[in-house]
Amino acid sequence: MSTGTSTGTGTGAGTGAGTYTPAPGAAPLARMIAAQTGFETKLLLRNGEQLLLTVIIPSLLLVLFSTVDVVDTGTGSSVDFLAPGILALAVMSTAFTGQAIATGFERRYGVLKRLAVSPLPRWALMTSKTLSVLVTEVLQVVLLTVIALALGWSPHGNPLAVLLLLVLGTAAFSGLGLLMAGTLRAEATLAAANLVFLLLLVGGGVIVPLTKFPGAARSVLDLLPISALSDGLRDVLQHGAAMPWGDVGILAVWAVVGLGAAGAFFRWE
Repeated sequence: MSTGTSTGTGTGAGTGAGTYTPAPGAAPLARMIAAQTGFETKLLLRNGEQLLLTVIIPSLLLVLFSTVDVVDTGTGSSVDFLAPGILALAVMSTAFTGQAIATGFERRYGVLKRLAVSPLPRWALMTSKTLSVLVTEVLQVVLLTVIALALGWSPHGNPLAVLLLLVLGTAAFSGLGLLMAGTLRAEATLAAANLVFLLLLVGGGVIVPLTKFPGAARSVLDLLPISALSDGLRDVLQHGAAMPWGDVGILAVWAVVGLGAAGAFFRWE
């Protein structure tokens, strides 16, 4: 009896009362965000429908409209006009359409409800989703750039301006996508996100120049985030502009409004 008592006392003295290995509790916040980002990215890349939307469709549109004279872009080289617009479309397809649909169904099936009570803060979960979008966009940009260069694209301009436009565009579309996913039913989000994608593909200056639209319509279309992103990228990459501040300002406003509204109205159940 005395031996058992001394052994227990010795063990407690050696390890400390209440000490366990591995130690219980949440991991460091940075590690949780990194792990969730990796998980979200894997889910995004494994989804065939998402790959169709984010990779295959932009790539096919770039090749088709660059090699076949379907739309009069009003420029010497079709690919020089189309490549920046397709890059903007890729950002929208991932940050807005894909994220809205995926998050909407996660909310419907209770995934978000369960994640909301985990040690990962809600803002950190949204940060992880946005970071996974950025990782996917890097892959998209690399692929589309290689395809465009193979088609004869000759980009110009300041890379930092391009990076700023892409980041602001991602923030703007991500906020709008999360707002839609957090306020509408999953089925409504699916229909609305795809409809918006098609409408902005046609009327956002991606493939058809905004100069083809009537003046009154163009004054409205110019204020859309897809128009600002595609025109801004086109000003830099095609015309060599230093920084399209007007388009940057429009994207910044959309980013603040979209992310702010998503934070205020997003419902987790």
